[in-house]
Amino acid sequence: MSFSMSVLLVCIFLLSLLLLMKMKKDIKKQNKQLPPGPPKLPIIGNLHQLGALPHSSLWNLRKKYGPVIFLQLGGVPTVIISSAKTASEVLKVHDLDCCSRPLLAGTGRLSYNYIDIAFAPYGNYWREMRKICVLELFSTKRVQSFGLIREQEVASLINSISQSSLSAIHVDLSEKLLSLAANIICRTAFGKRFQENEFDEGKFQEVVHEAMAMLGSFSASDFFPYVGWIIDRLTGLHSRLEKSFHELDGFYQQVIDQHLKTKQEKEEDIIDLLLKLEKNQTKIDGAPITQDHIKAILMNVFLGGVDTGVITMIWAMAELVRNPRVMKKAQEEIRTYIGKKGKVNEEDIEELKYLKMVVKEALRLHPPSVLLIPRETLSHIKIDGYDIYPKTRIQVNVWGIGRDPDIWKSPEEFVPERFEDSSIDFKGPHDELLAFGAGKRGCPAMYMGLIMVELALANLLYCFDWKLPNGMKEEDVNMDEAAGLTVYKKLPLNLVPVKYKIENE
Repeated sequence: MSFSMSVLLVCIFLLSLLLLMKMKKDIKKQNKQLPPGPPKLPIIGNLHQLGALPHSSLWNLRKKYGPVIFLQLGGVPTVIISSAKTASEVLKVHDLDCCSRPLLAGTGRLSYNYIDIAFAPYGNYWREMRKICVLELFSTKRVQSFGLIREQEVASLINSISQSSLSAIHVDLSEKLLSLAANIICRTAFGKRFQENEFDEGKFQEVVHEAMAMLGSFSASDFFPYVGWIIDRLTGLHSRLEKSFHELDGFYQQVIDQHLKTKQEKEEDIIDLLLKLEKNQTKIDGAPITQDHIKAILMNVFLGGVDTGVITMIWAMAELVRNPRVMKKAQEEIRTYIGKKGKVNEEDIEELKYLKMVVKEALRLHPPSVLLIPRETLSHIKIDGYDIYPKTRIQVNVWGIGRDPDIWKSPEEFVPERFEDSSIDFKGPHDELLAFGAGKRGCPAMYMGLIMVELALANLLYCFDWKLPNGMKEEDVNMDEAAGLTVYKKLPLNLVPVKYKIENE
């Protein structure tokens, strides 16, 4: 056989081998039933399609591609879930297969150990941390023990607003409610209000806002794992994150040190409970609890507790002032039941059924976390018949599910009566309301957040009639959203309080 013939045969063999490999790859690709999704661009994938308000952009994509959408966000394969049925598959049926989670906003390269603890992936370590939160910190009995704190802080809020009502000027309800939530959380966690700490109220709110803004910001390292951290450093995001969490670390350390120096002469707060666990050498996954664990839990309490409660109260009051019929009905229920008592206590809340429907409706339309914190798949699963592979990021569009016309009649309207005689609740078994998540990653402090919101709203509606300033009409109330990890009302809610006169007062 000539040399040229040998070369030709080798070439034919190699070409055949390449063709076979390509055919095998094509067959394998055809066998994958990936979810549908929009076309992507090189390198950035579908990042350009997220828009200024990702939850809204993703809902628009859902209308075209369905309730399970595949997106390539930079180097991260991502699946967006936008229906109650598919959310149930993720959060319940396959909860164990996709309960890990990635770090947020480039936090993986920060120099604070408590950040890694706070965002720990699923495993023994995470399970034991959650168990401590559920059993020690946020049990129903423990939350009820902080009831006096909540009632005192709500009373302080009402007194403050009453002073403004004397001059018939508007109050910035957004600012007032942020102060309320922060003081309740501060006293619950630390045993002290802002004014009793070296961190003044304005400074602490600024730090909390900055941390939430950073966690909700675009981080290149989230989407380009190997090179994104360089971009984060060049854009200044990394240094802002470091500064923000350095300030939080200093605040946590300050209050921990204060507790260690002070004798126990008061009701136990969250730091007391955690320090007791540290003193007793309670172990997590074989290692004793340290102050870094305490700081991690405090971070979740503050960033999860302050913002979410405030956001719910602000959106609820905004919707009520835009819907006078609903506000009047809620006030009549509260004032009829409370009578001349002068205030609403926590034991009254269970009897205020319409108020509870108002809170549900506010959380349906305006969930604080419009996209649940991302999950990451641990193994291959199927959602709605589609293949979802390991290391795929999954996000549930709670905002979209709350506005799904397949579930809700007139979904854009604020109608609390839709929950009358309905079994739909935050605790399930349904997945129409997911403001607090569900499954293993569900919020362990749900009860603590709800009771604060319900108590504050009940007293605001009992003690005052609310009017719009400067001749505004209901339709003039701006309902634009500000983007972030949690979604605030973009403009402050300014209302004029008119003190409700109790008969024979």
